[in-house]
Amino acid sequence: MQSAPLAGVRVLDLSRVLAGPFCSMILGDLGAEVLKVERPGQGDETRTWGPPFWHGLSAYYLSCNRNKKGLSLDLAQPDGRKLLSDLLCQSDVLLENFLPSSAAKLGLTPEQVLKLNPRLVVCSISGFGRTGPMRDAPGYDFAIQAMSGLMSITGPVAGPPCKVGVAVSDIITGLYAAIGILACLHARKTTGHGYAIDLALLDCTLAAQVNVAQAYLSSGQLPPRQGNAHLQIVPYQLFATADGHLVLAVGNDGQWGRFCEAARCTHLRDDPRFATNRGRVEHRGELIPLLEPILRERTTSQWQELLTRAEVPHSPVLNYGEVFQHPQTEARGMKVTIRDPSGRPVDLINTPFRIDGAQLPPFTMPPEIGQDTEAVLGQLLGLNQEQLQNLKQRGVI
Repeated sequence: MQSAPLAGVRVLDLSRVLAGPFCSMILGDLGAEVLKVERPGQGDETRTWGPPFWHGLSAYYLSCNRNKKGLSLDLAQPDGRKLLSDLLCQSDVLLENFLPSSAAKLGLTPEQVLKLNPRLVVCSISGFGRTGPMRDAPGYDFAIQAMSGLMSITGPVAGPPCKVGVAVSDIITGLYAAIGILACLHARKTTGHGYAIDLALLDCTLAAQVNVAQAYLSSGQLPPRQGNAHLQIVPYQLFATADGHLVLAVGNDGQWGRFCEAARCTHLRDDPRFATNRGRVEHRGELIPLLEPILRERTTSQWQELLTRAEVPHSPVLNYGEVFQHPQTEARGMKVTIRDPSGRPVDLINTPFRIDGAQLPPFTMPPEIGQDTEAVLGQLLGLNQEQLQNLKQRGVI
């Protein structure tokens, strides 16, 4: 029988909001046992970030907390910290996003937890990392997008800097965290020892700006905002059509030639100014005004049919209603319906993983606060009902 790639890996997730929970959800999707630890009675603040809500759970919380077990521990109490220490000794990964000073107060610095479990992979996510003058400052996605340079290159050419439509700094950091954790779990098989990963939202967001940030390092020139165009490829941007908009994504000179033939503007293909991508970039200001009236001659659907036949990359601009009803999205199963413990159906975004040779686990509902605390502490730490009841009465769990 096929098993999930991360079957047998236990992740203790103390993180909140998005970057950490998104990372642990990825690990859970791949088969890891994820224990989401929250404060009794309060929990992850994203539970209340709405509307919209689904039977009391925010859509925000639903989006990044599937495939996890819910534990509640009061880490302000010594017994709560003792339970956490015992769980750390039976876990493979610790994921946390405390400020360094808060982690030290709780005894959860990488140095401290690796003494408890020398084989543990510790992943610490913060706004600015464990070093540097801002190491103790909190980090928020919007502020990180601003500070990382991302907003300086995003938005209308003549308008104000803009953020990306989702919390992309958190998402990017969650992906980097998952990659780092998987690399360390693999290395541990050989070395036998644990690792401490120090991830900063600022670092991850800057690293993800790849060619645009590298263009600055290579030239010393600040890249201007391109709006819906591309800094280094032309024509690679949004155009108005007769009835809407279309993204034209001409990525090489061959595609440019095919576009010109399909659009009946071969005179542009034959113009030496526009023969190569470098020339088209250098003469962007001359070429785009020539293309705009051509694109407005046909409807979006007419362009789709024409450009599909010509094998020229393009796309209409879809909203969420359209994208979830698109035949390609439906064929890939990117919307999945599961049921909560009461049997009520809820639609979730599916994982993008399609792995032949492995059986990914079925989705489980994002947990209520502490719903699995007693079962997990009984199974992993051997606590009986009397002990659990005592902890509950004292507000430890």
